[in-house]
Amino acid sequence: MHDDELKITRLDPSLYNEDLAPIPHGKRSWGWFEIFNVWSNDIQSLFGYSLAASLFIIYGLNGWAVMAAIILAGFIVMVLVNLSGKPSVKYGIPFPVMVRASMGVRGANLPALLRAIVGIFWYGVQTYFASTAVALLLTALFGDPGGQFLGLSAIGWLAFVIVWLFQLAIFWAGIERIKHFLNWAGPLVYVVMVVLMIIVWVKAGDELLPAIDTIFSNSGDYEGSDLSAFLAITGTMIAYFAAVVINFGDFTRFVRSEREMKLGNLLGLPLNVAFFSFIALIITAGTVALFGDALINPSEIIERVDSLPLTLIAAITFFAATVGINLVANFIPPAYDLANLFPSKISFRIGGLITAIIAFFVGALWLAVISRIGIPGFVNVLGAVVAPFYGIIVVDYYLIRRQQLNIQDMFSSEPGSTYYYDKGWNRKALTAFAFAALFSVSSVWIPTLAALDGYAWLIGAGLGGLFYWGLMGKERKRLAQA
Repeated sequence: MHDDELKITRLDPSLYNEDLAPIPHGKRSWGWFEIFNVWSNDIQSLFGYSLAASLFIIYGLNGWAVMAAIILAGFIVMVLVNLSGKPSVKYGIPFPVMVRASMGVRGANLPALLRAIVGIFWYGVQTYFASTAVALLLTALFGDPGGQFLGLSAIGWLAFVIVWLFQLAIFWAGIERIKHFLNWAGPLVYVVMVVLMIIVWVKAGDELLPAIDTIFSNSGDYEGSDLSAFLAITGTMIAYFAAVVINFGDFTRFVRSEREMKLGNLLGLPLNVAFFSFIALIITAGTVALFGDALINPSEIIERVDSLPLTLIAAITFFAATVGINLVANFIPPAYDLANLFPSKISFRIGGLITAIIAFFVGALWLAVISRIGIPGFVNVLGAVVAPFYGIIVVDYYLIRRQQLNIQDMFSSEPGSTYYYDKGWNRKALTAFAFAALFSVSSVWIPTLAALDGYAWLIGAGLGGLFYWGLMGKERKRLAQA
Protein backbone atom coordinates (compact mmCIF):
# COMPACT_ATOMS: atom_id res chain seq x y z
CA MET A 1 0.00 0.00 0.00
CA HIS A 2 1.02 3.61 -0.57
CA ASP A 3 1.83 5.67 2.50
CA ASP A 4 -1.07 8.06 1.91
CA GLU A 5 -3.48 5.10 2.11
CA LEU A 6 -2.12 4.21 5.55
CA LYS A 7 -2.92 7.63 7.02
CA ILE A 8 -5.96 7.36 9.28
CA THR A 9 -8.43 10.14 8.45
CA ARG A 10 -10.94 9.73 11.32
CA LEU A 11 -9.30 9.55 14.73
CA ASP A 12 -11.36 7.62 17.29
CA PRO A 13 -9.56 8.12 20.66
CA SER A 14 -10.95 4.82 21.95
CA LEU A 15 -9.12 2.95 19.16
CA TYR A 16 -6.28 5.19 18.02
CA ASN A 17 -3.01 6.58 19.26
CA GLU A 18 0.26 7.17 17.45
CA ASP A 19 1.81 3.92 18.70
CA LEU A 20 -1.05 1.82 17.28
CA ALA A 21 -1.32 3.75 14.01
CA PRO A 22 -0.01 2.24 10.75
CA ILE A 23 3.69 2.92 10.20
CA PRO A 24 4.32 4.41 6.72
CA HIS A 25 6.75 2.44 4.58
CA GLY A 26 9.06 5.43 4.43
CA LYS A 27 9.57 5.35 8.20
CA ARG A 28 10.44 1.66 8.50
CA SER A 29 14.08 0.83 9.18
CA TRP A 30 14.11 -2.93 9.91
CA GLY A 31 15.53 -5.44 7.45
CA TRP A 32 16.35 -9.13 7.45
CA PHE A 33 19.18 -8.68 9.99
CA GLU A 34 16.82 -7.24 12.60
CA ILE A 35 14.35 -10.12 12.14
CA PHE A 36 17.23 -12.60 12.31
CA ASN A 37 18.25 -11.10 15.65
CA VAL A 38 14.71 -11.26 16.99
CA TRP A 39 15.00 -15.04 16.64
CA SER A 40 18.62 -15.16 17.78
CA ASN A 41 17.65 -13.44 21.01
CA ASP A 42 14.61 -15.69 21.35
CA ILE A 43 16.67 -18.92 21.30
CA GLN A 44 19.82 -17.65 23.07
CA SER A 45 18.53 -17.81 26.62
CA LEU A 46 19.67 -20.05 29.46
CA PHE A 47 16.51 -22.09 29.00
CA GLY A 48 16.97 -22.19 25.21
CA TYR A 49 20.49 -23.59 25.58
CA SER A 50 19.45 -26.18 28.17
CA LEU A 51 16.51 -27.22 25.99
CA ALA A 52 18.64 -27.62 22.85
CA ALA A 53 21.30 -29.62 24.71
CA SER A 54 18.78 -31.84 26.50
CA LEU A 55 17.07 -32.90 23.26
CA PHE A 56 20.21 -34.83 22.26
CA ILE A 57 20.17 -36.74 25.55
CA ILE A 58 16.72 -37.48 26.95
CA TYR A 59 15.09 -39.01 23.86
CA GLY A 60 17.84 -41.54 23.07
CA LEU A 61 17.52 -40.75 19.37
CA ASN A 62 20.28 -40.70 16.77
CA GLY A 63 21.88 -37.26 16.83
CA TRP A 64 21.28 -36.62 13.14
CA ALA A 65 17.60 -37.41 13.64
CA VAL A 66 17.51 -34.93 16.53
CA MET A 67 19.03 -32.25 14.29
CA ALA A 68 16.50 -33.07 11.57
CA ALA A 69 13.62 -32.73 14.07
CA ILE A 70 14.94 -29.38 15.31
CA ILE A 71 15.34 -28.07 11.74
CA LEU A 72 11.83 -29.31 10.84
CA ALA A 73 10.41 -27.42 13.81
CA GLY A 74 12.28 -24.33 12.62
CA PHE A 75 10.68 -24.61 9.17
CA ILE A 76 7.20 -25.11 10.67
CA VAL A 77 7.56 -22.04 12.89
CA MET A 78 8.95 -20.11 9.90
CA VAL A 79 5.79 -20.86 7.90
CA LEU A 80 3.60 -19.87 10.85
CA VAL A 81 5.29 -16.50 11.39
CA ASN A 82 5.44 -15.74 7.66
CA LEU A 83 1.65 -16.00 7.75
CA SER A 84 1.13 -13.96 10.93
CA GLY A 85 3.77 -11.37 10.04
CA LYS A 86 2.77 -10.58 6.46
CA PRO A 87 -0.35 -8.45 7.23
CA SER A 88 1.67 -6.18 9.51
CA VAL A 89 4.32 -5.72 6.82
CA LYS A 90 1.61 -4.63 4.41
CA TYR A 91 -0.40 -2.40 6.77
CA GLY A 92 2.18 -1.44 9.44
CA ILE A 93 -0.06 -2.37 12.39
CA PRO A 94 0.69 -4.33 15.60
CA PHE A 95 -1.03 -7.55 16.67
CA PRO A 96 -3.86 -6.05 18.80
CA VAL A 97 -4.93 -3.86 15.87
CA MET A 98 -4.63 -6.69 13.35
CA VAL A 99 -6.92 -8.92 15.41
CA ARG A 100 -9.70 -6.30 15.22
CA ALA A 101 -10.50 -7.54 11.71
CA SER A 102 -11.65 -10.93 12.99
CA MET A 103 -12.67 -10.29 16.62
CA GLY A 104 -14.16 -6.82 16.21
CA VAL A 105 -12.81 -3.44 17.27
CA ARG A 106 -13.82 -4.13 20.89
CA GLY A 107 -13.48 -7.89 20.84
CA ALA A 108 -9.78 -7.54 20.00
CA ASN A 109 -9.23 -6.55 23.63
CA LEU A 110 -9.84 -10.17 24.73
CA PRO A 111 -6.84 -11.77 22.97
CA ALA A 112 -4.77 -8.66 23.70
CA LEU A 113 -5.51 -8.89 27.43
CA LEU A 114 -4.82 -12.63 27.61
CA ARG A 115 -1.53 -12.22 25.74
CA ALA A 116 -0.59 -9.28 28.00
CA ILE A 117 -1.15 -11.31 31.19
CA VAL A 118 1.04 -14.15 29.92
CA GLY A 119 3.76 -11.75 28.76
CA ILE A 120 3.82 -9.72 31.98
CA PHE A 121 4.08 -12.86 34.12
CA TRP A 122 6.96 -14.39 32.19
CA TYR A 123 8.63 -10.99 31.91
CA GLY A 124 8.89 -10.91 35.68
CA VAL A 125 10.15 -14.49 35.85
CA GLN A 126 12.76 -13.96 33.12
CA THR A 127 13.90 -10.77 34.85
CA TYR A 128 14.65 -12.89 37.90
CA PHE A 129 16.59 -15.43 35.82
CA ALA A 130 18.56 -12.67 34.08
CA SER A 131 19.44 -11.28 37.51
CA THR A 132 21.06 -14.61 38.46
CA ALA A 133 23.68 -13.94 35.76
CA VAL A 134 24.36 -10.48 37.18
CA ALA A 135 24.48 -11.92 40.69
CA LEU A 136 27.08 -14.42 39.44
CA LEU A 137 29.18 -11.56 38.09
CA LEU A 138 28.87 -9.43 41.26
CA THR A 139 29.68 -12.38 43.52
CA ALA A 140 32.76 -13.24 41.44
CA LEU A 141 34.00 -9.64 41.74
CA PHE A 142 33.03 -8.67 45.28
CA GLY A 143 31.99 -11.85 47.08
CA ASP A 144 28.65 -12.47 48.80
CA PRO A 145 27.99 -10.50 52.02
CA GLY A 146 25.16 -12.88 52.93
CA GLY A 147 21.72 -12.01 54.26
CA GLN A 148 18.43 -13.10 52.73
CA PHE A 149 14.93 -11.73 52.18
CA LEU A 150 12.14 -13.49 50.26
CA GLY A 151 14.60 -16.09 49.00
CA LEU A 152 17.08 -13.57 47.57
CA SER A 153 20.41 -12.55 49.06
CA ALA A 154 21.54 -8.94 49.22
CA ILE A 155 23.53 -9.50 46.02
CA GLY A 156 20.47 -11.17 44.49
CA TRP A 157 18.25 -8.16 45.23
CA LEU A 158 20.85 -5.72 43.91
CA ALA A 159 21.20 -7.77 40.71
CA PHE A 160 17.42 -7.99 40.29
CA VAL A 161 16.95 -4.23 40.60
CA ILE A 162 19.84 -3.58 38.18
CA VAL A 163 18.32 -5.88 35.54
CA TRP A 164 14.84 -4.43 36.03
CA LEU A 165 16.08 -0.85 35.62
CA PHE A 166 18.31 -1.77 32.66
CA GLN A 167 15.44 -3.35 30.71
CA LEU A 168 13.12 -0.46 31.48
CA ALA A 169 15.76 2.07 30.36
CA ILE A 170 16.21 0.30 27.02
CA PHE A 171 12.46 0.10 26.48
CA TRP A 172 11.90 3.74 27.48
CA ALA A 173 14.48 4.86 24.91
CA GLY A 174 12.21 3.55 22.14
CA ILE A 175 12.00 0.83 19.52
CA GLU A 176 15.21 1.96 17.77
CA ARG A 177 17.23 1.50 20.96
CA ILE A 178 15.63 -1.93 21.40
CA LYS A 179 16.62 -2.75 17.82
CA HIS A 180 20.22 -1.73 18.48
CA PHE A 181 20.36 -3.83 21.65
CA LEU A 182 19.01 -6.91 19.87
CA ASN A 183 21.45 -6.37 16.98
CA TRP A 184 24.30 -6.17 19.46
CA ALA A 185 23.24 -8.96 21.83
CA GLY A 186 22.52 -11.62 19.20
CA PRO A 187 25.94 -11.63 17.49
CA LEU A 188 27.78 -11.14 20.82
CA VAL A 189 26.22 -14.23 22.35
CA TYR A 190 27.15 -16.24 19.26
CA VAL A 191 30.76 -15.04 19.35
CA VAL A 192 31.12 -16.04 23.01
CA MET A 193 29.43 -19.39 22.45
CA VAL A 194 31.63 -20.22 19.45
CA VAL A 195 34.72 -19.28 21.47
CA LEU A 196 33.52 -21.46 24.36
CA MET A 197 32.85 -24.31 21.92
CA ILE A 198 36.38 -24.03 20.50
CA ILE A 199 37.91 -23.98 24.00
CA VAL A 200 35.95 -27.08 25.00
CA TRP A 201 36.85 -28.77 21.70
CA VAL A 202 40.56 -28.10 22.18
CA LYS A 203 40.58 -29.16 25.84
CA ALA A 204 38.62 -32.34 25.13
CA GLY A 205 40.94 -33.25 22.25
CA ASP A 206 40.63 -36.82 20.99
CA GLU A 207 37.97 -37.59 23.58
CA LEU A 208 35.41 -35.26 22.00
CA LEU A 209 34.26 -37.48 19.11
CA PRO A 210 33.71 -40.55 21.34
CA ALA A 211 31.72 -38.29 23.68
CA ILE A 212 29.56 -37.15 20.75
CA ASP A 213 29.01 -40.80 19.83
CA THR A 214 27.92 -41.46 23.41
CA ILE A 215 25.37 -38.66 23.25
CA PHE A 216 24.18 -39.87 19.83
CA SER A 217 23.63 -43.42 21.13
CA ASN A 218 20.23 -44.60 22.30
CA SER A 219 20.81 -44.05 25.99
CA GLY A 220 17.93 -41.82 27.03
CA ASP A 221 15.00 -42.69 29.27
CA TYR A 222 12.38 -42.18 26.56
CA GLU A 223 10.25 -45.31 26.17
CA GLY A 224 8.50 -44.59 22.87
CA SER A 225 9.51 -45.41 19.32
CA ASP A 226 12.04 -43.47 17.27
CA LEU A 227 9.18 -41.88 15.32
CA SER A 228 7.40 -40.74 18.48
CA ALA A 229 10.72 -39.36 19.81
CA PHE A 230 11.26 -37.46 16.54
CA LEU A 231 7.75 -36.00 16.71
CA ALA A 232 8.15 -35.14 20.41
CA ILE A 233 11.35 -33.18 19.73
CA THR A 234 9.70 -31.29 16.87
CA GLY A 235 6.68 -30.50 19.05
CA THR A 236 8.84 -29.33 21.94
CA MET A 237 10.69 -26.85 19.74
CA ILE A 238 7.42 -25.56 18.25
CA ALA A 239 6.09 -25.00 21.77
CA TYR A 240 9.23 -23.05 22.66
CA PHE A 241 8.57 -20.44 19.94
CA ALA A 242 4.76 -20.36 20.28
CA ALA A 243 4.71 -17.23 22.46
CA VAL A 244 6.06 -15.04 19.65
CA VAL A 245 4.17 -16.66 16.75
CA ILE A 246 0.80 -15.01 17.33
CA ASN A 247 2.08 -11.45 17.87
CA PHE A 248 4.95 -11.51 15.36
CA GLY A 249 3.31 -8.53 13.66
CA ASP A 250 4.50 -6.38 16.57
CA PHE A 251 7.96 -6.67 14.95
CA THR A 252 7.22 -7.02 11.24
CA ARG A 253 5.37 -3.68 11.19
CA PHE A 254 8.85 -2.11 11.25
CA VAL A 255 10.17 -4.20 8.33
CA ARG A 256 10.71 -2.58 4.93
CA SER A 257 9.40 -5.48 2.81
CA GLU A 258 7.90 -8.95 2.94
CA ARG A 259 11.01 -10.32 1.20
CA GLU A 260 13.26 -9.08 4.03
CA MET A 261 10.89 -10.54 6.62
CA LYS A 262 11.00 -13.96 4.94
CA LEU A 263 14.79 -13.89 4.58
CA GLY A 264 15.16 -12.96 8.25
CA ASN A 265 12.82 -15.80 9.24
CA LEU A 266 14.70 -18.31 7.08
CA LEU A 267 18.07 -17.39 8.52
CA GLY A 268 16.72 -16.84 12.02
CA LEU A 269 14.68 -20.00 12.44
CA PRO A 270 15.69 -23.28 10.73
CA LEU A 271 19.30 -22.27 10.06
CA ASN A 272 19.84 -20.34 13.28
CA VAL A 273 18.26 -23.05 15.46
CA ALA A 274 20.33 -25.76 13.76
CA PHE A 275 23.58 -23.83 14.31
CA PHE A 276 22.72 -23.03 17.92
CA SER A 277 21.84 -26.67 18.60
CA PHE A 278 25.12 -27.80 17.01
CA ILE A 279 27.06 -25.53 19.38
CA ALA A 280 25.07 -26.85 22.34
CA LEU A 281 25.84 -30.42 21.21
CA ILE A 282 29.62 -29.85 20.95
CA ILE A 283 29.80 -28.09 24.33
CA THR A 284 27.70 -30.79 26.00
CA ALA A 285 29.87 -33.52 24.48
CA GLY A 286 32.91 -31.63 25.74
CA THR A 287 31.55 -31.67 29.30
CA VAL A 288 31.22 -35.45 29.02
CA ALA A 289 34.89 -35.69 28.00
CA LEU A 290 36.14 -33.20 30.58
CA PHE A 291 33.93 -33.86 33.60
CA GLY A 292 32.38 -37.27 32.95
CA ASP A 293 28.84 -35.81 32.98
CA ALA A 294 26.63 -34.37 30.23
CA LEU A 295 26.05 -30.87 31.62
CA ILE A 296 23.21 -28.98 29.94
CA ASN A 297 23.03 -26.02 32.32
CA PRO A 298 25.54 -23.30 31.33
CA SER A 299 25.86 -22.15 34.96
CA GLU A 300 27.02 -25.63 36.00
CA ILE A 301 29.62 -25.64 33.22
CA ILE A 302 31.03 -22.30 34.38
CA GLU A 303 31.18 -23.50 37.99
CA ARG A 304 33.11 -26.65 36.98
CA VAL A 305 35.63 -24.66 34.93
CA ASP A 306 36.24 -22.31 37.89
CA SER A 307 37.86 -19.48 35.91
CA LEU A 308 37.22 -15.84 36.88
CA PRO A 309 37.63 -14.39 33.33
CA LEU A 310 35.30 -17.06 31.92
CA THR A 311 32.80 -16.45 34.74
CA LEU A 312 32.71 -12.71 33.99
CA ILE A 313 32.32 -13.18 30.24
CA ALA A 314 29.68 -15.88 30.70
CA ALA A 315 27.71 -13.77 33.18
CA ILE A 316 27.58 -10.82 30.76
CA THR A 317 26.62 -13.18 27.92
CA PHE A 318 23.84 -14.91 29.88
CA PHE A 319 22.56 -11.51 30.98
CA ALA A 320 22.43 -10.15 27.41
CA ALA A 321 20.81 -13.33 26.10
CA THR A 322 18.06 -13.42 28.73
CA VAL A 323 17.30 -9.70 28.45
CA GLY A 324 17.06 -10.18 24.68
CA ILE A 325 14.41 -12.87 24.86
CA ASN A 326 12.56 -10.92 27.54
CA LEU A 327 12.26 -7.87 25.30
CA VAL A 328 11.14 -9.97 22.33
CA ALA A 329 8.67 -12.35 23.94
CA ASN A 330 7.50 -10.65 27.11
CA PHE A 331 7.97 -6.85 27.07
CA ILE A 332 7.06 -5.43 23.66
CA PRO A 333 3.87 -7.53 23.16
CA PRO A 334 2.20 -6.56 26.49
CA ALA A 335 3.09 -2.91 25.92
CA TYR A 336 1.09 -2.88 22.67
CA ASP A 337 -1.68 -5.03 24.16
CA LEU A 338 -2.20 -2.67 27.10
CA ALA A 339 -2.08 0.37 24.80
CA ASN A 340 -4.89 -1.23 22.79
CA LEU A 341 -7.15 -1.39 25.88
CA PHE A 342 -7.22 2.38 26.47
CA PRO A 343 -5.41 4.11 23.58
CA SER A 344 -6.30 7.63 24.74
CA LYS A 345 -4.71 7.03 28.14
CA ILE A 346 -2.06 4.32 27.61
CA SER A 347 0.73 4.79 25.09
CA PHE A 348 3.28 2.15 24.13
CA ARG A 349 5.66 3.59 26.73
CA ILE A 350 3.05 3.69 29.50
CA GLY A 351 2.02 0.15 28.61
CA GLY A 352 5.65 -0.88 29.01
CA LEU A 353 5.88 0.92 32.35
CA ILE A 354 2.78 -0.89 33.63
CA THR A 355 4.26 -4.16 32.40
CA ALA A 356 7.54 -3.48 34.21
CA ILE A 357 5.92 -2.47 37.51
CA ILE A 358 3.68 -5.54 37.73
CA ALA A 359 6.50 -7.79 36.55
CA PHE A 360 8.78 -6.41 39.28
CA PHE A 361 6.59 -7.99 41.95
CA VAL A 362 6.23 -11.22 39.97
CA GLY A 363 10.01 -11.56 39.67
CA ALA A 364 10.71 -10.47 43.24
CA LEU A 365 8.25 -13.02 44.64
CA TRP A 366 9.09 -15.81 42.17
CA LEU A 367 11.53 -17.77 44.30
CA ALA A 368 9.83 -17.48 47.67
CA VAL A 369 6.14 -17.55 46.72
CA ILE A 370 4.93 -17.74 43.12
CA SER A 371 6.92 -20.76 41.95
CA ARG A 372 5.44 -22.78 44.84
CA ILE A 373 1.70 -22.07 44.62
CA GLY A 374 0.68 -23.21 41.16
CA ILE A 375 0.35 -19.83 39.46
CA PRO A 376 2.68 -20.88 36.59
CA GLY A 377 0.20 -23.64 35.72
CA PHE A 378 -2.61 -21.08 35.51
CA VAL A 379 -0.51 -18.84 33.26
CA ASN A 380 0.34 -21.84 31.06
CA VAL A 381 -3.41 -22.39 30.62
CA LEU A 382 -3.81 -18.78 29.46
CA GLY A 383 -0.88 -19.27 27.08
CA ALA A 384 -2.54 -22.34 25.58
CA VAL A 385 -5.89 -20.52 25.34
CA VAL A 386 -4.31 -17.88 23.08
CA ALA A 387 -3.57 -20.50 20.38
CA PRO A 388 -7.04 -20.49 18.73
CA PHE A 389 -6.69 -16.77 18.00
CA TYR A 390 -3.81 -17.57 15.64
CA GLY A 391 -6.04 -19.82 13.52
CA ILE A 392 -8.85 -17.28 13.56
CA ILE A 393 -6.56 -14.44 12.44
CA VAL A 394 -4.93 -16.43 9.64
CA VAL A 395 -8.21 -17.84 8.27
CA ASP A 396 -9.86 -14.43 8.44
CA TYR A 397 -7.05 -12.62 6.61
CA TYR A 398 -6.09 -15.17 3.96
CA LEU A 399 -9.26 -17.20 3.29
CA ILE A 400 -12.13 -14.87 4.10
CA ARG A 401 -10.82 -11.37 3.34
CA ARG A 402 -8.31 -12.51 0.71
CA GLN A 403 -5.55 -10.31 2.19
CA GLN A 404 -7.56 -7.10 1.86
CA LEU A 405 -8.37 -4.97 4.91
CA ASN A 406 -10.18 -1.65 5.27
CA ILE A 407 -7.47 0.11 7.25
CA GLN A 408 -9.70 3.12 8.01
CA ASP A 409 -12.38 0.94 9.59
CA MET A 410 -9.77 -0.80 11.76
CA PHE A 411 -9.85 2.43 13.77
CA SER A 412 -13.60 3.11 13.57
CA SER A 413 -16.27 2.28 16.16
CA GLU A 414 -19.13 3.68 14.10
CA PRO A 415 -22.09 1.27 13.81
CA GLY A 416 -22.09 -0.29 10.36
CA SER A 417 -18.34 -0.01 9.86
CA THR A 418 -16.58 -3.13 8.57
CA TYR A 419 -15.27 -4.45 11.91
CA TYR A 420 -17.98 -3.13 14.22
CA TYR A 421 -20.00 -6.39 14.01
CA ASP A 422 -22.29 -6.49 17.10
CA LYS A 423 -21.37 -3.50 19.28
CA GLY A 424 -17.72 -4.05 18.41
CA TRP A 425 -17.69 -7.82 19.03
CA ASN A 426 -17.72 -10.58 16.42
CA ARG A 427 -19.82 -13.19 18.23
CA LYS A 428 -19.01 -15.88 15.66
CA ALA A 429 -15.30 -15.42 16.31
CA LEU A 430 -15.95 -15.60 20.06
CA THR A 431 -17.88 -18.84 19.58
CA ALA A 432 -15.08 -20.34 17.47
CA PHE A 433 -12.58 -19.30 20.12
CA ALA A 434 -14.66 -20.77 22.95
CA PHE A 435 -14.96 -24.22 21.35
CA ALA A 436 -11.29 -24.37 20.35
CA ALA A 437 -10.21 -23.08 23.78
CA LEU A 438 -11.86 -26.11 25.41
CA PHE A 439 -9.27 -28.30 23.70
CA SER A 440 -6.46 -25.87 24.55
CA VAL A 441 -7.33 -25.92 28.26
CA SER A 442 -7.67 -29.71 28.19
CA SER A 443 -4.20 -29.99 26.65
CA VAL A 444 -2.75 -28.48 29.83
CA TRP A 445 -4.97 -30.15 32.44
CA ILE A 446 -5.39 -33.66 31.02
CA PRO A 447 -2.14 -35.68 31.25
CA THR A 448 -2.81 -37.67 28.07
CA LEU A 449 -3.22 -34.51 26.00
CA ALA A 450 -0.33 -32.78 27.77
CA ALA A 451 1.97 -35.28 26.06
CA LEU A 452 1.14 -33.53 22.76
CA ASP A 453 3.53 -30.68 23.68
CA GLY A 454 3.73 -28.16 20.83
CA TYR A 455 1.20 -30.07 18.75
CA ALA A 456 -1.49 -29.08 21.23
CA TRP A 457 -0.80 -25.46 20.31
CA LEU A 458 -1.00 -26.30 16.58
CA ILE A 459 -4.21 -28.28 17.04
CA GLY A 460 -5.77 -25.48 19.12
CA ALA A 461 -4.86 -22.97 16.41
CA GLY A 462 -6.19 -25.29 13.70
CA LEU A 463 -9.49 -25.82 15.53
CA GLY A 464 -9.91 -22.09 16.04
CA GLY A 465 -9.43 -21.50 12.31
CA LEU A 466 -11.70 -24.41 11.33
CA PHE A 467 -14.59 -23.36 13.58
CA TYR A 468 -14.23 -19.75 12.45
CA TRP A 469 -14.29 -20.76 8.78
CA GLY A 470 -17.51 -22.71 9.32
CA LEU A 471 -19.28 -20.04 11.35
CA MET A 472 -18.37 -17.24 8.94
CA GLY A 473 -20.06 -18.90 5.94
CA LYS A 474 -22.41 -15.99 5.18
CA GLU A 475 -19.59 -13.47 5.49
CA ARG A 476 -17.47 -15.53 3.10
CA LYS A 477 -20.19 -15.54 0.49
CA ARG A 478 -20.85 -11.82 0.87
CA LEU A 479 -17.18 -10.93 0.47
CA ALA A 480 -16.80 -13.33 -2.46
CA GLN A 481 -19.72 -11.63 -4.27
CA ALA A 482 -18.32 -8.19 -3.50
